[in-house]
Amino acid sequence: MKLDDIEESRHVEDRRMSSGGGRLSAGTLMMLWPLIRMLLRTKIGWAIIGLGVVAYLAGFNPLSLVGGGGSAAVHRAPGAQEQQEAVRMKKVLASTEQVWSQILGKYGRRYDPPTLVLYRGMTRSGCGYAQAQVGPFYCPTDKKIYLDLGFFEEMKRKLGAPGDFAQAYVLAHEVGHAVQDQLGILDKVHRLQQQALQRGNKTRANHLQIPVELQADCFAGVWGHYARRHLEPGDIEEAINAASKIGDDALQKQSRGYVVPDSFTHGTSRQRMEWFMRGFKSGDLKACDTFR
Repeated sequence: MKLDDIEESRHVEDRRMSSGGGRLSAGTLMMLWPLIRMLLRTKIGWAIIGLGVVAYLAGFNPLSLVGGGGSAAVHRAPGAQEQQEAVRMKKVLASTEQVWSQILGKYGRRYDPPTLVLYRGMTRSGCGYAQAQVGPFYCPTDKKIYLDLGFFEEMKRKLGAPGDFAQAYVLAHEVGHAVQDQLGILDKVHRLQQQALQRGNKTRANHLQIPVELQADCFAGVWGHYARRHLEPGDIEEAINAASKIGDDALQKQSRGYVVPDSFTHGTSRQRMEWFMRGFKSGDLKACDTFR
């Protein structure tokens, strides 16, 4: 993607140096061992250790209370590649803001941009704790998108989905959920899912999520249609490849060796590719009615 002429979005919260998920080094643990041994002798000491573990898992470095000496052991400075990806995501987000403001403006609606939260390992969100293992997601409670940039390495190494436009597609998909939220779609589906769960029909609740995800793919394609001037040869192929690698059937085959359609929540690889391309070719919000 060519993003040189795009400013970085201002709707970004960078928590990479304060979120959890890092590990204490062996050297730090050796230095702390005398203190830990002393604390283990009393009930209050056990309580202090327990609180410290909970705080560490929640993303707070308890060593900062004693002078911050452990900070470097828990958090490393972002590398050059990670910084490059962070800048790219900020610019892609800015591009989605321009496009969706334009599209929703045609329908007399004002676009409210979501905030992108960059974090490492674990952080707190309005929908509970965000964890890197879960992957990127949009939280309708606080209107924020949570992204651990390490996910892109997973995409490349484990899923075989490299490329800068593949990364842009992932973010554009989550922005698509923010658009759905503003249009009232997420609310309606959530109510239907709750009703299905109350009746004990988990399969129905799962399948109600599929058109939500496919529509977010289509919305990502709509954004791509309007952002074509930033594309380079091979970019669309990167997005299509990424969509094919994160279909429910592809992921289940990779992890289990077999497919369980009743547990699908995002759609098959073929569906995800088709809906992305439908949005990309049409550039039309109305072409993304996955609920029909």
